Amino acid sequence: MGILNFIIPFFVLITVVVFIHEYGHYYFARKYGVGVTDFSIGFGKELFGFKDKFGTRWKFCAIPLGGYVKFFGDRNVFSQSEQAELLKKYNETDQKKLFVTKPLYQRSLIVAAGPLANFLLAIFIFSFIYMFVGKDFTQPKIDQVEENSPAYISGLKPNDIILSINKNKINSILEVSAHINSSTSDEIDLTILRNNEEMYFSVRPNIIDSKDTLGNNLKKKVIGIKITALNNEIKKEKLGPAKALFYASKETWFVTKTSLKFIVSLFQGKGDTTQLGGPIKIAKITGQVSQYGFIAFLSITAYISISLGLINLFPIPMLDGGHLMFYAFEKILGRPLKQRTQEGFFRIGLFLLFSLMFFTTFNDLKDLGIF
Repeated sequence: MGILNFIIPFFVLITVVVFIHEYGHYYFARKYGVGVTDFSIGFGKELFGFKDKFGTRWKFCAIPLGGYVKFFGDRNVFSQSEQAELLKKYNETDQKKLFVTKPLYQRSLIVAAGPLANFLLAIFIFSFIYMFVGKDFTQPKIDQVEENSPAYISGLKPNDIILSINKNKINSILEVSAHINSSTSDEIDLTILRNNEEMYFSVRPNIIDSKDTLGNNLKKKVIGIKITALNNEIKKEKLGPAKALFYASKETWFVTKTSLKFIVSLFQGKGDTTQLGGPIKIAKITGQVSQYGFIAFLSITAYISISLGLINLFPIPMLDGGHLMFYAFEKILGRPLKQRTQEGFFRIGLFLLFSLMFFTTFNDLKDLGIF
């Protein structure tokens, strides 16, 4: 596979998810009368762009690994510490366009709108797929149980119908592996139907070194079963708008919840840190997935969009969640945090972000065989 087969899909994906994220900020900023001077995809030197009738410069920059929306009067990343000094520099008309003069709830919505837009993009993509391609509803049945496997020891048998895993209803044969591998607990709880009777089992999975369908290394949880379609009947249904929206929202929530559990497991020392990756790994996976067609590319775009939205909600200064954290303090205290306090938080946030970038880059290079 040529390098362009990785780079082009990656740049398209990043451009889409970053544009949607920043447009969320832009939309609510414009809605509440905040002046927007720049809407940038990427950082560094501008490659090309244009200025619209509202005075916003829309541009693509040389380093396409992110983006930003710059508000009128912005001089730093702090919330409101220099408001009095800032107001002296503008007349009454221009003051109304300043972000810092807006009520707390408006500033909070402007900041939260970026991550929210990413979640909405994922829901839109999943809905589109379920409406025009279809969603699988094949009921899974256990076909084989390996002797002396965790499933065998726990009492699972062939012909058991899987109803739920960890209290999550199983609507599709495709969900079985996803729920098993996303579990962060030591044991996996299964509800099965055997001879028209519901039964409950707890299975302690084995963790093995494996590869995904794209050939990437991973640690996989296995319980020793092979599954097949109930009555050998494959069910795939194109959904109406309401039903598609329901299942799309459900899938977005499942991915978000699973990601949060994985992050918690990392702090607990249980998660597989080798699964963390940066731009290189994302580019690699995007290029691999795109070879399977447009729908596969749409799916990975939705998953990356969820990840971007979730990461930006972390209460780390420099991220949207960090600003929302400051606004929470402002609401509680009745005033913004002092600039020195904010600067201290931002230094901590900068250290955490650079540490994460270093770690994910190391994993990326290790995945390429450099280390």
